[in-house]
Amino acid sequence: MIRPRRSLLFMPGSNARALEKARLLAADGLILDLEDAVAPDAKAQAREQIAAAVAAKGFGHREVLVRINALDSPWWQDDMAMAANVVPDGILVPKVSSVEDIATIVSQFAALKADPAIRLWIMIETARGVLHAEELAAQAQNPQTRLAGFVFGPNDISRETGIRMLPGRSTMIPMMLNCVLAARVHGLVALDGPYSDIANVDGLGAECAQARDLGFDGKTLIHPGQIDACNAAFTPPAADVAQARAILAAFERPENQGRGAIQLDGRMVERLHAEIAKKTIAIADAIELAGR
Repeated sequence: MIRPRRSLLFMPGSNARALEKARLLAADGLILDLEDAVAPDAKAQAREQIAAAVAAKGFGHREVLVRINALDSPWWQDDMAMAANVVPDGILVPKVSSVEDIATIVSQFAALKADPAIRLWIMIETARGVLHAEELAAQAQNPQTRLAGFVFGPNDISRETGIRMLPGRSTMIPMMLNCVLAARVHGLVALDGPYSDIANVDGLGAECAQARDLGFDGKTLIHPGQIDACNAAFTPPAADVAQARAILAAFERPENQGRGAIQLDGRMVERLHAEIAKKTIAIADAIELAGR
């Protein structure tokens, strides 16, 4: 069954109270952060607090990722060692830009004898990462990489390149689509980056809708107040689910089972629409099963 990944909330590992609160939030996933949200002198404490939080379980249906520090930092190996010990659902590595970066991570997994259940997620947030997104995604064909998904990182791309983050993100759309297409070719999940203006409810809703329409599976968030709007944007509307069920039911009728296209409610429906319908229903059923 498809796992809902509408909303993944970054939670600073240095904030013990936030980690505890995360157990009650309606997010589909949590990203326990050791990187941007944690000051250098708080890295060790954050690592200990995340280790304790993951080991204690209690996150219920929520997918739990640990974002480690970048490979060019002095902390990433200690971060990975901690994560390998407590076994979150995945490790999110920032600023992955090359196949060599993935090879370095895979070697560390092997050295740590990390549980095979721990999946690898990578952030595409450098110019080189965007340009080589398809090459990076192709590494998922090797099971040893554990590669599960991309997280698009617009803020670091803007910082590195000077490409401005404008309302509507018109300057970012080509890069976003490049990452989504690469992910789809190789069966990866694709998550959009966070929306920073936490007081702008309308802006958040628009950006969630944009991410959905561009093909992302969900969005990363930086504040609990953003969860409901994000979940709403990425939840298939009831009318769409009903239509999807009607399409599948129509193709399952004996007289239609060998046909590539049929008429339904006055319009032509093809087999490709049945495939889209199956995904819509799978997502809706997964959300309902989790009670979200």
